[in-house]
Amino acid sequence: MGETPKITDPLEALAAARTSFENGDDFTVGVEEEFAILDRERLNMTAGFERFDAATKTGSLAGMVAGELIRSEVEVRTGRCESFPEAADTMARRRLDLLDVAERLGYRLSAAGTHPFALWQDQEVIDTPHYHLVESTLRYVAWRNNTFGIHVHTGIRGADRAIAVNNALRSVLPELLAASCSSPWLEGRHTHLQSTRTQIFTRFFPRCGVPDAFDGWAEYDRFVRFLIATRSIREHTEIWWSVRPHQAFPTVEVRICDAQPEFSRAVALAGLMTALSAHYARGFDEGRPLPAHAHRMIEENLWRAIRWGMTGELIDLDAGVAVSARARLEALVEEVSDVASELGIAPYLAPLSEPSAGEVYGAELEAGATVEEVWPRAVERTRESVVEWLSVREEGTG
Repeated sequence: MGETPKITDPLEALAAARTSFENGDDFTVGVEEEFAILDRERLNMTAGFERFDAATKTGSLAGMVAGELIRSEVEVRTGRCESFPEAADTMARRRLDLLDVAERLGYRLSAAGTHPFALWQDQEVIDTPHYHLVESTLRYVAWRNNTFGIHVHTGIRGADRAIAVNNALRSVLPELLAASCSSPWLEGRHTHLQSTRTQIFTRFFPRCGVPDAFDGWAEYDRFVRFLIATRSIREHTEIWWSVRPHQAFPTVEVRICDAQPEFSRAVALAGLMTALSAHYARGFDEGRPLPAHAHRMIEENLWRAIRWGMTGELIDLDAGVAVSARARLEALVEEVSDVASELGIAPYLAPLSEPSAGEVYGAELEAGATVEEVWPRAVERTRESVVEWLSVREEGTG
């Protein structure tokens, strides 16, 4: 993680990215959490990013708050952390500091993949050159994307090695999504999808969802050059895959997960993504086979995750049989147990055994509750859960 290099020429940026990966550091961690900005009365989405931007120019959040596509969204970043425990503690401080800013400004914040009743027609695009470019290119596709996620960057040294890790992570995107589902609602309706966010974002946006596998950096480089030469993209940030080598930092960025109202689960998901990235990097070093499944097979699992999340089944792609999503998640946690222990991640993974937000809120909606009735608890948990997490940490070190 770090500041985006100010390289405006996309081919120069591509060449610089390879150099950056070759000289990068392994297993640094950076996390980005996206939040909806809400009014205090109805808990509806409301424009307010500019006030957050002005209020965080100095102090603990200086340089760590960013705008996304719409004025009713704000993102907070950890910045580069040298270890996962540092990243987890920084995530907590950043979230709570941002919530405190929201309180002072008269807003609330929510961390869930979609808002249950806000209308996309009421949202406004923020006033930045980048997002004006996105809007002018995508139009309706951009307007509909009122979604919120958590993105995790893991430092990977070596350009070909980063592509190998990126390739391997493709196969487990459905498991990561299923574990993170928190958006069973949209536009006043129970959608009966566990991740409505993913259905909107990955099915609407171009160059999104599960990427193809690449033989190495050279093939990835050729593809990006093709996109530039054909005027398909003007900068690398227009590649929105659910896992991607990030050209501005020497990291592999996993972008599949819904935002999390339960902070302990946000940390657990970030830990699992970091552990998987490190596990696959070590596997590449040792010459072990890494996951390499066909795009069509991963997509079948991705739909299952979108629709049923942790309540359904996922396909064990190696065995070719359907098993419970929980069994697949448990298998992944077991697979990375050694590297998770080594990197200090293991103590943070326990919340993955608890029900996801999609399970909890989806069950209430299935029982007859309305989205307006369920939503306040999701908003409350955005703050309460991080306060609880910090309290437990303080008791453990007291």
